[in-house]
Amino acid sequence: MIKSMTGFGNAGFENEQMMIHVEVKSLNSKFLDLSIRSPRQFSDKEHEIRNVVQGVLDRGKVSVSIEFLSKSSKDLPVSINEELFETFYKKFKEMAQSVGDDSNDIFKLALQAPNVINNVTSEEKDEEQEWGMIKKVLSEALGNCNKFRVDEGASLEEKLKSNIETIAEGLSDIVKEEGQRKDRIKQKIRNHFSEWLDENSFDANRFEQELIYYFEKLDITEELVRLDTHLKYFSKIMEEDKNQGKKLGFISQEIGREINTIGSKANDAGIQKYVILMKDELEKIKEQSMNVL
Repeated sequence: MIKSMTGFGNAGFENEQMMIHVEVKSLNSKFLDLSIRSPRQFSDKEHEIRNVVQGVLDRGKVSVSIEFLSKSSKDLPVSINEELFETFYKKFKEMAQSVGDDSNDIFKLALQAPNVINNVTSEEKDEEQEWGMIKKVLSEALGNCNKFRVDEGASLEEKLKSNIETIAEGLSDIVKEEGQRKDRIKQKIRNHFSEWLDENSFDANRFEQELIYYFEKLDITEELVRLDTHLKYFSKIMEEDKNQGKKLGFISQEIGREINTIGSKANDAGIQKYVILMKDELEKIKEQSMNVL
């Protein structure tokens, strides 16, 4: 089963205390290239988010956006030590009066003084409960993205099968054309050498060796057999459960190598048209394989 690396999924949750929305997007990449946008109070959860994402999507250029809104008006992301603030304010004011300064920045200075404003602890905000809900919504969004990948992969698989079938048909046509090509080569040699052989003496054994060498250089039987093997192996890999993308990429390179060799060694216009057709289909396969997980 083919799975695409292109995907999208979102999920949300809302009640009287909070609102959560998670969006996941993915594109093709050789590895897991993850970018995370989450609320500041959950910045320490990035490693856990990465593990959750990798457990579902495995690899790809993945973007995760997490939005969280607390609906409680008293639920501030920070705590303010009012007694310490008043102490700093009075002290700064006394110091300003002692030097005859009427600065209007005393309030700001007191608010920015050490330990006046602190981040709210997990216990005060029940942050773990909120994170548990966020993780649940994240898992749902990842599941939706994964389903998108599966659906996209089914369409991709049909295209790849069609491309492989077209190349296989081209191979079959070349096999049929190969017999005629050999006949044309033999006839060409006869026409070129018949008159020369009548007028000149020659070493028959040496001439036979040269002909054998010549035919071996033009013979494409091994390339045809290997290409057929690669095409069948490509189809077999597509039926595997996971991680076919890299394998299909490697097999595509081998298919291309055999097609190029066939075109080069055959040196025949009748075969070349099928080679061009197969190369065109192979380019489509290479482009599509890059998006296979």
